[in-house]
Order: sequence, then C-alpha cells, then structure tokens
Amino acid sequence: MSMSDSDTSFHYGNEQKNFRQVSRDRLLYEMIRTSKRPDSKSTWKVLIMDKITTRILSHSCKMADLTDEGVSLVEQISKRRQPLPNMDAVYYIQPTEENVVKFVSDMAGKTPLYRDAYVFFSSTVPRELVTQIKNEPTIKPRLRGMKEMNLEYFAIDSQCFITDHGNALVELYGDEEFSRKGDECLTAIANRIATVFASMLEFPFVRYRAAKSLDPTTMTTFCDLIPTKLAAAVWNSLMKYKTLTNFPQIETCELLILDRSIDQIAPIIHEWTYDAMCHDLLDMDGNKYVHEVPSTTGGFETKEFLLEDHDAVWLELRHSHIADASERLHDKMTNFVSKNKAAQMQQGSRDGSQVSTRDLQKMVQALPQYREQIEKLNLHVDIAAKINSIIRETGLRDLGQLEQDLVFGDAGTKDVTKFLKEQTDVDYEHKVRLLMIYAATRPEKFESNKLTKLLELADLSPDDVNAVYNMRYLESASETTNSTPKFGYKKKRGIRKDRPGEEETWQLSRFYPMIEELVEKLSKNELPVNEYPCMNDPSPTFHGASRSVSARVLDAPCAHSMRSRRSNNWARPRYSDDGYSSDSVLRRTTSEFKKMGKRIFVFIVGGATRSELRVCHKLTTKLRREVILGSSSLDDPAQFVEKLKLLTPNENENTNENEISLDDLEI
Repeated sequence: MSMSDSDTSFHYGNEQKNFRQVSRDRLLYEMIRTSKRPDSKSTWKVLIMDKITTRILSHSCKMADLTDEGVSLVEQISKRRQPLPNMDAVYYIQPTEENVVKFVSDMAGKTPLYRDAYVFFSSTVPRELVTQIKNEPTIKPRLRGMKEMNLEYFAIDSQCFITDHGNALVELYGDEEFSRKGDECLTAIANRIATVFASMLEFPFVRYRAAKSLDPTTMTTFCDLIPTKLAAAVWNSLMKYKTLTNFPQIETCELLILDRSIDQIAPIIHEWTYDAMCHDLLDMDGNKYVHEVPSTTGGFETKEFLLEDHDAVWLELRHSHIADASERLHDKMTNFVSKNKAAQMQQGSRDGSQVSTRDLQKMVQALPQYREQIEKLNLHVDIAAKINSIIRETGLRDLGQLEQDLVFGDAGTKDVTKFLKEQTDVDYEHKVRLLMIYAATRPEKFESNKLTKLLELADLSPDDVNAVYNMRYLESASETTNSTPKFGYKKKRGIRKDRPGEEETWQLSRFYPMIEELVEKLSKNELPVNEYPCMNDPSPTFHGASRSVSARVLDAPCAHSMRSRRSNNWARPRYSDDGYSSDSVLRRTTSEFKKMGKRIFVFIVGGATRSELRVCHKLTTKLRREVILGSSSLDDPAQFVEKLKLLTPNENENTNENEISLDDLEI
C-alpha cells in the first residue's frame, strides 16, 4: 500500500490533448487501467464513487469508455451493495470521514464485499483518515493501492471547468459584513481550483483583480476583496502541491482570478450564437434536448439528444451567429440532397422554384437508407427553425438591438420608456433583463425615481424588481465615486466601446464580454500590476525579467506543463458542406496543428456565461494559447436572474419620496 501523488509517468500518446481530454485520460488510464494485478486473469472490476465524483467522471467519460477499461458495474458508495468477492473494486471518492467509514466497512472483516481494492481520493486526504484505514489490520492485505488523484473539478467543456458552487453568488454578495460562510465558500472553491493545476501539472502565475478604494476614508467591503481572498486561498493550496513529485517548480501557465462584478452585462444580455440561443430560448435540461423523430412504425416518437462535442454538427456551429448557423444548415441539407439520386428524383417533381430547408428536410426523411446519417442534421435544422420562430414571435430582434444600444451608449431612458410603452406584449423575463442592463449602464438611476417609474411601467413582480435593484451589489468599487461608501454613483453611458478591427458581420453581434479584452491584454503583458497584481514573485526562469510597470509574462521555452502535451493542436475552424462529412471537422483539428503557447486560465467567481466560453474558444485560435475558463458555475440568463432575486436588498431602498411622472423621463 502506498500513498502517492498524481502519477506523472503514465503517457497518453503523442496526439493533441485539450483540457478535458487530459482529465478524461487521467481517469481512464491513470486510475482505472492501472488498477489491475499482473497475475489477474479477469479484467472486470467494480467502480465505486460518491455523488460528487460520479458527476466529475460523467463530465469526462462515457459508460462505453469505462466498459472498454474493464468496468462491469458502477456503484454508489452510500448505497447498500451486493457482495462480489471474486472481483476487485476501484474506489474514486472524496476524502471525507463518511466515505472512509464506508470503505472500511466494505473491506474489513472476514467477508469483504470485494476481493481487493484500489482507492483513489479526489483531493488531498487528511492524515487522520489514512491512519484510520491503516489501523484496520484486515484491510492491509486487500488494499492494492491508495492514491490522491487530485481531480475534483467538473470538466463541462473541452475548455471549461466549474467547481460546482452554484450558490456562490448568493453566499458572497449583498452582505456588507464579514461573512464566515463567505470565507468557507471561497476556501472550498480554491481547493477545487488547485486540483485543476495539480491534475494538469501546471504551476500558475496567479493574477487577480485588486480591490479599489478611491480614497483612504472609503471602506473596502468583503465583496470588494473576493478576488483577493480567492487568489490567496488558491496560492496556499498550490503550495501544498509543490512538494509533489514532478510538480513544476517554476511557473508554466497563467491564472487570472476575477469576480462577477467585472462584467454585469454578459450574464443577462441576449447572446446571438447558436449555443447560447439553445440554452436561453429552448427548454433544455443541461445539454439534453428532447426532439421528435419519425418512428419505424409510423408517426413520431420523442428522443433525447446531447448537444456536446461528440456531435460534429454541433461542434461546428455552436459558436456561430444564429443567422449564420441557419444558412449553413440549409446549405448542408441542399448539398446532401444533391449528392443522393433518390432525393434528386423527388425534387425533380417540383416546379423548379427555390426549395426551403423544411422541404429539403421532408425529402431526406423519405429516404430510409439515409435516416441514420441525417438524424443529427435534421435535429439541428429543427432546433434552428424553433429558435428563429421564437425570435420572430417575441420580437426579440428589436429588444436585442435596444440592449446592445444601451451597452454601447447609443440609447437611453427615453428609448427604454418608448419600448416598454409600445411593446406591451414582451415577456416579463425579457423586460427584467432589459431593465437590469439599464440599471448596470446607468447606476446613478438607483438614486432617482426614474428607475422606479420604469419598473412600474414594466409592471414587474416584487421579485423581479428585487433582481433589478440587486444589480447594485455587483457594482465594483472602481465604478463608484468617493461621495458615499457603497452606492454613490457617477454617471456613465456606454460601458463598451467598439473594438478596432472587429467587424459586425451579423446583426446583433456587436457585444463582447469584458474578459476578451482582459485575456488579450494578459497575453500581451499589458495588464497593469496595480489593478491586477500577482501572488507570486515572477521567477527569473519563467519571466526573464523582474516585475516593474506591469506583471510581464515573457515566453520561456522551458516553462511548460509537466503533463504530456506534445502537440496541443488548435486549427482554425474548417467547415463541411454537408451533414455527414461534418465528422471531418473533428479529424482535421487533430491533423492540422501548430504548437500552442502556455495555457491561460481565467476563473470568474459568481458564475460564468456561454458568451465568455465562446470568447475563450475564439482567443485560443487567435492567440495560439489554450484559454481555459473556470467558474463556480456556468449560468444561463434565467438562472442568473433567479440568483439575483435571492440577494437581500437593504430595507426601503426601492422607494423614493420625490414623485416623477413617466412623461418627465429623460436621458
């Protein structure tokens, strides 16, 4: 029996490995494949996990992957299980007292549940729990190995992980006083962030957004210090891992820690890409979408689809503007029909007029031999059609234009008033988000009755009104005046500027999240150290220079991840012209590559958005550096609004004694 750190001697091959693939390979190969005795004739084993590790593994691996590695049964440690004395068991569990007690109960005594056991802890195990296992004499000969995997994060995308602290926004914001609960939340988040770097064998240069007090009399609040506190907690956790074998001793990557106040707009504005529209407008359960397909007996049946990376059409279109995605889906369907004689014969009976996407879809559905190939393409044609229908029926284009005009300073109070008066049938959810954007771009309105009158005009519920007013809790110190400690606002109009060199190819694609600017500046060594200081002094080997005006990160050829990563390949997107050859997109991204630079990790406390995930994919191609997004959660707009409602507003903040009529609302 040995307690070892993450094994770094296991090689995964020379092919490109992105963030999630490294996580997957560690679970499958470093954990499950190595859990086998050399003299064992049987290759089958039982995998036992707790609720958290089950979800961690499910984000990276499929059941077929586990079966290929000899796992015949997956069980929950908390449940009563059938004895299988002729099989070995692999435990992947959190290092908790409850789990260790369950494990000891399974394997101790004369009749253990399994023949032998391999134990893998998701994070650092307390010494007392190791002692508890060692003190059971009957376990020692049955324990084939015990190891810390240091993998306790959820890889929900090839370039995104969450720590699964969905209540972080509620627990950390809104309360002016020091909160023990808030500190505990940040510590838990930090511990999971640290396992990302322990798992990837990366030692980050830790940057964070500093709290800003504009004068000595301004009190810094707990909320202002969230990035600072989290950076310190991450740093403390990383120091424990520096003693592990093969953990790098110099910086190999960069970590930028931010909080939700860095960008209040991104979580609520309508993002017009295919991925964001699916999760914003459709009734989806995570990445699961229920779709009607033709049944073999006639009629239709419902079928569940996962919109994930294994779907080549999804992978190709997810970050495209919805109009672009719709056009390309139509082109794919047209090309598919043109390449199949039976479809051409059906089309020949028509009058030669232009065929709609729906007509093309019906033609293809009439060809049984192509149904399997075309199933995914039909799925996305239906999804795009449904999204476009919702956009038309709800008048979402006009609303989206007003949202972006507010953000860029091209619209004001009069425009919002006019919209609310004329568009009386707009959904309340859309009204709430519009007024949240208005409040974020004009925080001085919190102190006037104009916002109150707009809320009355919108006829919002008390909970919705709270969501709008609670936007002030995400107002950063840098955007306040020094007249009052917390809620003294200066006027501001446009909080985004059009980016030079960025053309608006599609309507309503003008908006960009703030992290796009920050990551680009970080990559160019242009983040000022007074605003984004670092926890660690730059090591000369990595930076080649001492820190001065900005915390510079210079390219050093020797400072790379210790984890096998020989060809991190990210080719510029290549698009197929038909439905089934989209699979070639996946193949091309691994055959056409250039070596990437050092990874950039960006962590946002309080929830990240799909627009921010899109930006990380975009910048990976642009900067030739894998940009990985991390957060306490990945929220869709409706989820974010619900969390805002739960923040506690100060008593009587939403009232104002001075009356004002709607006709008096001015910009």
